[in-house]
Amino acid sequence: MGTGLELAEKVSEAGVYDMPDGLYHLDPVEGGSLSSSGARKLLPPHCPAIFKHERDNPPAPKKQFDIGHAAHKLVLGSGPELMRIDAERWDTKKVKEEVAAVRADGAIPLKPGEYQQVHDMADAIRRHRIASALFDPEHGLPEQTLIWQDRPTGVWRRARLDWLPHHGDGRLIIPDYKTSHSADPGAIARTVYQFGYYQQADWYNTGAEALGLGEDPAFLFVVQSKDAPYLITVVELTRSALRVGRERNRQALEVYAECVATDHWPAHSDDIELISLPGWAENHFLQEAS
Repeated sequence: MGTGLELAEKVSEAGVYDMPDGLYHLDPVEGGSLSSSGARKLLPPHCPAIFKHERDNPPAPKKQFDIGHAAHKLVLGSGPELMRIDAERWDTKKVKEEVAAVRADGAIPLKPGEYQQVHDMADAIRRHRIASALFDPEHGLPEQTLIWQDRPTGVWRRARLDWLPHHGDGRLIIPDYKTSHSADPGAIARTVYQFGYYQQADWYNTGAEALGLGEDPAFLFVVQSKDAPYLITVVELTRSALRVGRERNRQALEVYAECVATDHWPAHSDDIELISLPGWAENHFLQEAS
């Protein structure tokens, strides 16, 4: 089983690796691999053409993700440096240049209020009975990369765990930290569906099992609101949700294997599609007409 700190060469064997975030997202596997986020991009409402475009043209950092990334840094203790920009407005030439220089160095620029916000969020995590235990630095490591090969398709798979607990006698519990607009369980359920987090949960559990880290691991989402008082809800998905995730992941792996083999990355459709109004809309108009 492979292991390493900084990798000068491509990974060619399964294992748990400690590597920089940038290297992970560039795909460290010899011959290419598929991540959970990539698997979700292969399936509707996306398609292989979108997956390939984004793989070949990685998007630039977006300001809207800065709070989440900064909070991850403080909660996990790993990640880019946080730089406080002492200006509430970033529309002057001088501040724009300062922000650009910070980003060019790989750090995250934050306004004074945002800088305080993410520190308050991290403090709330440390005060939370369950979340503080899950991310206890004495009992695990942040940002660990799992790499393994899918047996049915031969596709190499990868996952970057927010946190990998040290080996113990009990059940392996893998926590994943998410920032959100709401920590309400109903809102979380909608977010899990919208962003395909049920696929992520199965993907990471499968990787942990494949590498012998634990049988039947538990994957927990630690969801924190980005608005004061920065409430936290810890959730575990049901078996049925994980089963759907596993079926979707299997479909994505087969699509990916076919696309790699043929070098054809299809769009949503190559034909003329016949579509109707959404069912709810048709029902609404039929009720109005009756």
